[in-house]
Amino acid sequence: MTDIGAALPNPPDKKPWQLSDAMTRRVRRRKRADIRFQLYGVGAILIALGVLAILLISVIGAGLGGFVQTRLALDVTFDEQIIDPDGTRDPAKLMQANYSTILKDAIAKAYPDVTERQDKRDLQKLFSNSARYEFRDKVLGDPSIIGTTQRVWVLAASDADVFFKQGGTSRELAEGDRRLNDKQIVWLDQLADRGGVEKGFNWSFFTAADSREPESAGIGGALVGSFFTLLITLAFCVPIGVMAAIYLEEFAPKNRLTDLIEVNINNLAAVPSIIFGLLGLAVFIQVFHLPRSAPLVGGLTLSLMILPTIIVATRAALKAVPPSIREAAYGVGASPIQVVTSHVLPLAMPGVLTGTIIGMAHALGETAPLLMIGMVAFIVDLPGGPTDAATVLPVQIFLWADSPERGFEEKTAAGIMVLLAFLILMNSIAIYLRKRFEVRW
Repeated sequence: MTDIGAALPNPPDKKPWQLSDAMTRRVRRRKRADIRFQLYGVGAILIALGVLAILLISVIGAGLGGFVQTRLALDVTFDEQIIDPDGTRDPAKLMQANYSTILKDAIAKAYPDVTERQDKRDLQKLFSNSARYEFRDKVLGDPSIIGTTQRVWVLAASDADVFFKQGGTSRELAEGDRRLNDKQIVWLDQLADRGGVEKGFNWSFFTAADSREPESAGIGGALVGSFFTLLITLAFCVPIGVMAAIYLEEFAPKNRLTDLIEVNINNLAAVPSIIFGLLGLAVFIQVFHLPRSAPLVGGLTLSLMILPTIIVATRAALKAVPPSIREAAYGVGASPIQVVTSHVLPLAMPGVLTGTIIGMAHALGETAPLLMIGMVAFIVDLPGGPTDAATVLPVQIFLWADSPERGFEEKTAAGIMVLLAFLILMNSIAIYLRKRFEVRW
């Protein structure tokens, strides 16, 4: 039989293995489309990285000042007639002494030329009102300083603090466009010329609770409140979530009821967080009458919120374990409980830990449900336990962001930096655990 294809002559300018012109054009168009698609992907990544860089640079640039603290030197006379006229050195009386007068006298002594009443008020605004508490703490710690004159470094007020952190650049503005007037700037310059100004790391930002004065406010109370809240969340949601996932994946019969439960769990994972806040308010506070604004209620509310996330992640980790592991365990006589606890669950533990840490990181950054249960209160003391009134770091940032003082702006950005550091740390731990204990089948 004659081969018809062999009988057809090849074009004189083409080899048998060469493509036709139409096919060549189509291949070129396809390659150009592939290159464009890759460029679109690279461009999207670069845009996302650029936006992230702008966000981080703006936050870090605004928040670095929150980690620096300005102090001003004063020669303070701890007048015995004001502090302890009876000479009893009773701590209760020392606690109630008029340290505001001590502060005013020290400021007047440092600036004897300031005599006008308004000028005295403007001068006192350069020094933090919390200085009187520093005097009180010094006297309570060492009553022997009563009747002596001591050089004490006190906190600068917020406007003076920002002035020195900016290097005095605001002096170039018109007097009506800045927080400090010309006289206040001259007084600060005089104090700086005498060596009475120093800047250092703001350790109190991590140890102090909230305050009305920006220079005295810290995230210590919010950190303690976040610790207690996450501790309650971890104690309740992890055991319940893991056990529920094990039952649904390993033991529950496949029927309409379990299908309905699975659908509802997946739906709850997408419910807005404020709904869980309303649920916590209605159940834990109004029904069980648990203390409002307490980490106990906050932890229970956040447990409800991240419980679906932990269940879904745990079920996915259990499902990833090959059936051969279960069959081998059954083959050597293991019971269903032994199969799960001794073989399946240990192999699924990296996925369980990853889902748990990601859920906890989600809970750490939540604000809306905690606002609904009252954890937005102004707390000036460090909470001593899960039932004490407290706030958490995201809510503290929310409160500072709503404050008009300039000093709270840098405290807000500094708090965001701390929160981002915790979130990055927790996600890094999740990635490490997944890579460290991951088993490839």
